[in-house]
Amino acid sequence: MQILHGRLIHVLGGCSRITSVIVPSRKDGDIIRIGEPMKRMRFVISLISNENDYQLEQAVAAEEAARRLGIDVQILYAESDSITQSQQLLGVIQSRDSHPDGIIFEPVGGTALPQVAKAATAAGIGWVVLNRDVEYISELRRSHRVPIFAVTSDHEEIGRIQGNQFNALLPKGGSVLYIQGPSESAASKQRTTGMYETKGDIQVKLVKGNWTESSAYKAISAWLRLSTSRQSHMDIIAGQNDAMAIGARKAFQELPENAGRAQWLNVPYLGVDGVTKTGLSWIKRGLLTATIIVPANTGKALEMLVHAIQTGTNPPERTMMAPVAFPSIDVLSIAKSEKARASSV
Repeated sequence: MQILHGRLIHVLGGCSRITSVIVPSRKDGDIIRIGEPMKRMRFVISLISNENDYQLEQAVAAEEAARRLGIDVQILYAESDSITQSQQLLGVIQSRDSHPDGIIFEPVGGTALPQVAKAATAAGIGWVVLNRDVEYISELRRSHRVPIFAVTSDHEEIGRIQGNQFNALLPKGGSVLYIQGPSESAASKQRTTGMYETKGDIQVKLVKGNWTESSAYKAISAWLRLSTSRQSHMDIIAGQNDAMAIGARKAFQELPENAGRAQWLNVPYLGVDGVTKTGLSWIKRGLLTATIIVPANTGKALEMLVHAIQTGTNPPERTMMAPVAFPSIDVLSIAKSEKARASSV
């Protein structure tokens, strides 16, 4: 396939802008063009942030699917702000330019933009929600003929796996400092629910983050300034994603040695996402003890949406993608036992 370079005017949030089209850039507004110049399907991918390794992996998966399927994708980042995301998508829907064939988006806030969804589907634009169970999908599917569905990771299972990881590392019980995603995030709530189902006799201290390394760094730094934190003993530091686990580790690295820095850095750090260049790399370097591999689902969503448009069918209302512990729970338990035996010799 031939890669074409060009310039295209987009209308986002009511403002015209000219965007250079360069492969493989994933900057806000870029369109990936692959193949001969012809009438081809075009899709908008709306992601939460470009400061999160999993969101960037979502962008990579979308680009790879675009190449494979011979379609155009426009990737937008909402800067972790639901209003920004709403304005960006309304700008796409209300543009005088030709509409995209579909919008695939991962919601920032808790509502998943039901009014934007209605506007998109009323305009004949397919609508796919990522990583969220959304009640309005059933109603929209009854009212419109365009493809409307959700593709989501099993967030409660992610939480259950993480709870089992706690048990593998703390078979006799203990304490975990647990960095959650934002309060309005359904994924964060579901992961927490799943974790509580399986954690057993383990005490959990909750701290709020915002899916980014910097947010966890700030949250843990603030927690360390509390007088109560000086008396706290934590056996595990766990983040609801890998970035927040590493952000927490960086906060502990800045402690003076007489404040227990070595002790804090010696506990296991656990995360979620398992992106090759970040989470899995951090495990190899010994910065994380374990993660949970959560497959990117933009590629799967694009494949389903393109097939639905080409065949005139509507996919299942909800497709679930399964997470995988890394290393496995059994391997984690064995490693813990071997380390305990070595330290007792």
